[in-house]
Amino acid sequence: MIAPGKVLTVFSIRPGRQGSVWVRAGKATVHPDGSLSLELDVLPLDGKLHVRETAERRTTSAENERTH
Repeated sequence: MIAPGKVLTVFSIRPGRQGSVWVRAGKATVHPDGSLSLELDVLPLDGKLHVRETAERRTTSAENERTH
């Protein structure tokens, strides 16, 4: 069970020319009873959503050089 208060990322996964394209569709918040609240920014064309634990954004070395 995922901890209450945890924020998850919601994606719509579409087929693309070079593999799957993951489109961030919104977020989900976990409640104490284990249920989820979804806040969607977009609606999937095929009606399917994929929910994952939110990962920290990875920066490239070029991005690090610009910020330092």
